[in-house]
Amino acid sequence: MATRRPAPAPYRCTECGWTTSKWAGRCGECQQWGTVVEAAQQTGVLRNFSAVAPTSERAARPITRFTTAESPRRPSGVSEFDRVLGGGIVPGAAILLSGEPGVGKSTLLLEVAAQAARDGHRVLYVSAEESTAQVRLRAERTGALHDELYLASETDLATLIGHVDEVRPSLLIVDSVQTVSSSLSEGLAGHPSQVREVAATLIRIAKERDLPVLIVGHVTKDGSIAGPRLLEHLVDVVCHFEGDRQTSLRFVRALKNRFGPTDEVGCFEMTGDGISEVPDPSGLFLGKGAPVSGTCVTVALEGRRALPVEIQALVIPSSAPNPRRVVNGVESSRVAMILAVLERRAGLRVSERDVYVSTVGGMKLTEPAADLAIALAIASAATDRAIRHEVAAVGELSLTGEIRPVAQLAQRRTEAGRLGYTGLIDAGVNDLASALERLGLQPRAATGAPQSSEAATGGSREGRAETTRSVREHAARPARERVAQPTPAGAVLDIADTPGF
Repeated sequence: MATRRPAPAPYRCTECGWTTSKWAGRCGECQQWGTVVEAAQQTGVLRNFSAVAPTSERAARPITRFTTAESPRRPSGVSEFDRVLGGGIVPGAAILLSGEPGVGKSTLLLEVAAQAARDGHRVLYVSAEESTAQVRLRAERTGALHDELYLASETDLATLIGHVDEVRPSLLIVDSVQTVSSSLSEGLAGHPSQVREVAATLIRIAKERDLPVLIVGHVTKDGSIAGPRLLEHLVDVVCHFEGDRQTSLRFVRALKNRFGPTDEVGCFEMTGDGISEVPDPSGLFLGKGAPVSGTCVTVALEGRRALPVEIQALVIPSSAPNPRRVVNGVESSRVAMILAVLERRAGLRVSERDVYVSTVGGMKLTEPAADLAIALAIASAATDRAIRHEVAAVGELSLTGEIRPVAQLAQRRTEAGRLGYTGLIDAGVNDLASALERLGLQPRAATGAPQSSEAATGGSREGRAETTRSVREHAARPARERVAQPTPAGAVLDIADTPGF
């Protein structure tokens, strides 16, 4: 009996091709909104077209005949931003800058526009979120006023292109892509189809006119860029502007860069007069004053930049049944693992104490190279012994207590030496117990101190035999005599030797 061929799905996602029998507002595969349309509906791809001969300027040539001189980099005037871009802005590049609301995206791009205008380049800054008066007030506050900086407040894409034709800038800034709409696409501003149309048009203008375009993008609650994923694929560079609202420090990271590396980080500081560069942020994450117990310095890597970071720890007796573990700037899971290694491999008993671990300056450490510094800071706080100022620690801790080497140790060592840290504790010390002994942080031999495994089981073989003999003699006595003579300290009773079982 012939089987009936299944009918094709009537709805399809224009982003990933996911099909479904019912319409849905959100794609079940790529999780994009507004991309599910009828399968028979046109999606902008023409089925029938005729070939067009390319012009001599755009004809295909061997790759060896192309030179990089055709696309020279132009400094933006903000060296930290140029560091992230790979040395400057490439003509015709489409750069997307995303970040949380209020982190300073508009302030940073206004500073870039002002620096470019001071260098003699005409800049067009189009704000679709603020009025021209609001942008002018911020420009007065940050000192970004210049005659070569043109300002417009526009939300219509066609009018925006008209401004570009009239001003003829050498740098275009659009703030933001989610607030500009096109009459050629359905939906309100910010709709995936609108974002796709606006971004494609701006990128086409950038490529045709060799006009670099800086585009501001919004982010969602989970930190991803709002709109279709296609937006990140279309642009040449994707930068993320991040920072804690509780601190003034800001970082720019490159998530995608067709013209340079993606492991560079730019450091900025938000001030009352705008945003300023931090070319050497070494002193921002270090404490000041005399050595205090519970502090240790490590050298972390942010992209290609080595930064010294001070880790602080506080260990106090706990009054609760479950001791507290509070961390800030480090991962709680790694701190829990380090505490277990300290107690088992180094004999430092912290399971009955409250432990607090934090970084200075709001720095967030995620790499394992900070394990050793965290362990030393906790040991210093538990023993109440300070670590000398010239000592820094870099290394990853394993569950066996071994100190493992980390990536780019030579660069970390060079940065530590430049800042005066002559003693660097790393994988050359072999294990954590040796590092504690070298710094004088080994646990004190006092009452209540953690015992070794040999001591906990009765010491040597002869000692364990003597303990067992004492326990047996104690159990063989009458109950009236056993009341006055307790079980020997440290003995382990065998349930088979206990009367009544």
